[in-house]
Amino acid sequence: MTRYERAPLGSTATVTVRLPALLLDLFPGARRDVVVQATSVREVMDELDRLWPGMRDRLCDTRPAIRKHINVFVDGERVKLASPLAPGATVWVLTAISGG
Repeated sequence: MTRYERAPLGSTATVTVRLPALLLDLFPGARRDVVVQATSVREVMDELDRLWPGMRDRLCDTRPAIRKHINVFVDGERVKLASPLAPGATVWVLTAISGG
């Protein structure tokens, strides 16, 4: 299975999600590293929202898509909500930094 190939239906794929410190401050009890069952980035967002209600709204907009100031990476590549995940993948959620 390639790194972006979706796990077969009915399988349980666990992935590790690395959250930014900003979210830890906003959601008491949230942890920097979270292991969830998900086969796509959308499922990761659903699981994060199940664990900490309101987190999806901080990460996704109403289209639905990942918010512009949030970056999500898997294996060094920026991904979208529809991107599939391989079992054991690490999903990095990062906040954009701006300023001048």
